Amino acid sequence: MPLGWLFLIVLLIAALGYAAGRRRALAGAGGSLRAMHSLPTAYGWNVAMAVLIPSLLVLAVWSLASPFVLDRTVAPMMAGQDGEIGLLMSDVRRVAEGLDLLGEDPASVSLEGLRERLAGAGVALGQDVSAATLAAAARYKELGARSALLQSVLVLAVALGMGAWAVRRTTPALRARNEVEWGIQGLLIAAALVAIATTIGIVLALIFNTIKFFQLYPASAFFFGTTWSPSFGGGSSLGILPLVWGTLYISLIALLVAVPLGLFSAVYLSEYASPRVRAWAKPMLEVLAGIPSIVYGLFALLTVGPALLAVFGSGGLGWMQGGTAVITAGLVMGIMLIPFVSSLSDDIINAVPQAMRDGSLGLGATQSETIRQVVLPAALPGIAGAILLAASRSIGETMIVVLGAGAAARLSLNPFDAMTTITAKIVSQLTGDQDFTSPEALVAFALGMTLFVVTLGLNILALWIVRRYREQYE
Repeated sequence: MPLGWLFLIVLLIAALGYAAGRRRALAGAGGSLRAMHSLPTAYGWNVAMAVLIPSLLVLAVWSLASPFVLDRTVAPMMAGQDGEIGLLMSDVRRVAEGLDLLGEDPASVSLEGLRERLAGAGVALGQDVSAATLAAAARYKELGARSALLQSVLVLAVALGMGAWAVRRTTPALRARNEVEWGIQGLLIAAALVAIATTIGIVLALIFNTIKFFQLYPASAFFFGTTWSPSFGGGSSLGILPLVWGTLYISLIALLVAVPLGLFSAVYLSEYASPRVRAWAKPMLEVLAGIPSIVYGLFALLTVGPALLAVFGSGGLGWMQGGTAVITAGLVMGIMLIPFVSSLSDDIINAVPQAMRDGSLGLGATQSETIRQVVLPAALPGIAGAILLAASRSIGETMIVVLGAGAAARLSLNPFDAMTTITAKIVSQLTGDQDFTSPEALVAFALGMTLFVVTLGLNILALWIVRRYREQYE
């Protein structure tokens, strides 16, 4: 049974359980709310949650575990084939999906016939797919069908069983409200644990693959090398310094654009703008934060780059060789960061006690003097934290850099040269079917770990500064 239909059936059982639990509680109390511990809706939700939580948990665990179990079961059939087992199993899954798509019996179709029919359906199989792959795909398809059937039976059995049990124990004296609140609290705790576990999983994946990379490539050459020249055929130079320099250089230009404009707009909105102007100006400014980064990247590639090239290129000053350059990506990234700096700084400036402004104005200072000598110094720690958060955001940006800065890894002070960053090279190293046992592919994890440590340090520093500022005025 498809997962969508299975999910809808579970929801239907929960809805029926809600109605049955509510009706049973009212019937047991003779229709009197005074004889019931909780409201009728609490009894209904108690039954519905008893259906939904365990059945959806079984559905999620089975859906996550089933692919791993199927891979481990079918993988021995590909033991004698040439190639990495991960890539071979990818072919097996693709062929199995093709068999499902066509509804073919694996015993009645040849590999060439399957390839031709899938090509007609828009699914391409590589020429290196062997007969052993077809046999493994047939086994994979068979086991997948059994797994789906068992999943449907188990999920529906759990839903019906838990629903019947919850309805049976529903009485007017049942503390349904308390149980519903405990269930909601458990769901909130589980959501928090999922977020924490996901973070831990990401960090562990980076750490283990980084360790694997440094077992194949010396750490000293990686951290202190000045040449970035990966080659999957061997003989690579994987020095990170040009990438670090490009990342910091572009981020510096972005901050030089975003910090003055964002800070000045925050001062205007918080100190000078009328409520009517602020009501429409602040949302309009924050629209910039909602624009996807790929749109900024296209803006840099198609608009800002050609405009800068017309001024600084061969037709102008002759400083710029192409539209993709550090200055292009830096300017567009700075525009993207303006709402980050502006919104955070605006909130921080508004948090400065009004009594400090009134005291300054009462002593005869003008409004501009009050802002310069009282408000901004008081808000400075929070503004510094906002700038650090914007810096960490700029360091992790990818699409603007890919489309606007170029792909050259070089150490140069010229902002009109094309350069690249750590994030752009992570994308390029993991693009395509790469051999993840080679240092040229594993270096992406080392780059990601380096970027993670840098941005984590900036975030911790920014949060520490902001927390210290807030403790001062709360």
